[in-house]
Amino acid sequence: MRYCFHPILALLGLLATGLPGWAAEPAGTIESRACASAVLGHGISYQLYLPPGYVADGSVRYPVLYLLHGRGDKMAAWTTIKPDLDRLIGEHRIPAVIAVMPDASSSRRAGYYIDSQFAGTKDLPAGEAVESAFTRDLVAHVDATYPTRPERNSRIVGGYSMGGYGALRYSLAHPELFGAAIVLSPAVYFPLPPPDSSTREFGAFGKGPAVFDADTYTALNYPATIPAFVAKGLPLVMFIAVGDDEHALADPAQAAHDLDYEAHTLYNKIRRVPKTTSQLRVVAGTHNWDTWRPTFVEGIEYVFTRLKPAPTPGR
Repeated sequence: MRYCFHPILALLGLLATGLPGWAAEPAGTIESRACASAVLGHGISYQLYLPPGYVADGSVRYPVLYLLHGRGDKMAAWTTIKPDLDRLIGEHRIPAVIAVMPDASSSRRAGYYIDSQFAGTKDLPAGEAVESAFTRDLVAHVDATYPTRPERNSRIVGGYSMGGYGALRYSLAHPELFGAAIVLSPAVYFPLPPPDSSTREFGAFGKGPAVFDADTYTALNYPATIPAFVAKGLPLVMFIAVGDDEHALADPAQAAHDLDYEAHTLYNKIRRVPKTTSQLRVVAGTHNWDTWRPTFVEGIEYVFTRLKPAPTPGR
């Protein structure tokens, strides 16, 4: 009996059984989790990224990436970079990493990741101690729950917009926790924010009944953290990025508070801080994921190259 080779049928058979070399790239997983916070008196919700091939038994320990969302967003916003993490890990451009994406619901999602002293009004809820909750309760929970490498050069904090403010502050105010920061389109203003900034509107930087307090803002702003950071003598890697078409303020007199201008101001301050290694990128883009997604990819490669943490055998 003679058998005929039919190319279409052969291709269909290969597709059914899997083409050699065409296997899908391994993918990580996203899960919704929560932890208790003694500081807040309620839980902290977060999205959790576990890398391809994740091992939960402690035989491998992973670096951790903390990702802070922007004003008005929720924890799910950062899950847009899951395909990028999968690809970067699969191509061995970064090590396998756990990513924690916490929800910041305080002050109508405009809490700026700080310990707010705002007492609240009939229209606005009181602020919360988000910074203490995240840097104490959340970090401790993650290290106790997952097989992490619990040291500073294996922790990176990143954020965009309001989250960029938080990532910048946490890396400078808590260098014992974080060895690097990815700071994207940071909503940072020096010396004070412009009149129409959300930093003035929702109470995060308030004090008592005042919705905004200039002294509180100044005390918490990044230049105020630099002397204590320098005194600790710890190194820090920072990647800063901004779009060249970020929203321009309507008042030309406030042009120095446009985010592209402020990002340059930030970089020129940080690059002069002892023991810091920093980079600034200005890309074609506005205040959205068309700017944040590619700069996150470059930023995470940059900081991992300099920190050199990697999954290690458990201990």
